Amino acid sequence: MTAGEGGWLVFQPAEEVGAGARAMIDDGLFERFGVPRVVLGQHVAPLPAGVIGLAKGACFAASDSLKITIYGKGGHGSKPETTVDPIVLASAIVTRLQTVVSREISATESAVVTVGSFHAGDKENIISDRAELALSIRTFEEGVRARVLAAIERIVRGEAATAGAPREPEIETMYTFPAVVNDAAAIDSLRAAFTAELPDVVLIDPGLITGSEDVGILAQAAGAPCAFWILGGADPAAFEGAMDEADMARVVFGLPSNHSPFYTLLLIPHCSSASMPCTPRRGRGLTPLHSRERGTL
Repeated sequence: MTAGEGGWLVFQPAEEVGAGARAMIDDGLFERFGVPRVVLGQHVAPLPAGVIGLAKGACFAASDSLKITIYGKGGHGSKPETTVDPIVLASAIVTRLQTVVSREISATESAVVTVGSFHAGDKENIISDRAELALSIRTFEEGVRARVLAAIERIVRGEAATAGAPREPEIETMYTFPAVVNDAAAIDSLRAAFTAELPDVVLIDPGLITGSEDVGILAQAAGAPCAFWILGGADPAAFEGAMDEADMARVVFGLPSNHSPFYTLLLIPHCSSASMPCTPRRGRGLTPLHSRERGTL
């Protein structure tokens, strides 16, 4: 944390596991440094350097991470009929979980269910007695979140019963934190400030972002409005020829995203108007926002 004019700059740790903001609050952040009137934050993203994405309302998803332990009956690989194979059982669960979003969540709602880890067994000729899954769930609305979590539990317990598992599976919450909801007035003020002070920066509405951040906990604990945005860090050269936001989105889709080992940043961003992507001009690519309508794209 460093002091700044009229506020404090916080280098928040461990946002990916929803622990950093809470740890700082529990350590006396507001008692030691005062309660903020507004919580501002940013996160780098594979947008072109010189582009900022900000939106009103829900912008970053709530996150729930689950550890699921499935119990089977172990045995020799040559005698599977004497076992309850937890790998087959867990595989059925993984497959069935793919229907939570596609068949239980409306197309007008948003949710993500990802099985990011699957561990079972140590030897090719031994059927293990258990398997472990780790899940990441992203939602924006509490009602959708409740339905998704209930569906996951129903599927896990139902598949275990169908397979004849010798005991109930265990479902543990590793961490959970809420969606980031941007205050409309704070975003309006921020957009005006960006437009006035950074005229070459392009402002876009990135839509819902299924990544998660625990910065909202700071705002909730302070009773203060939140304004959180994404900061473009990709080389604008990759976006050459992009004519509008849709073109930009297609380029971003093809770039390595955050957490990819191939994700890279432009270390010395060049944000002059000659290289800034934004709005169409005579079919030659994108030009700075301020040459047309400042503040939105």
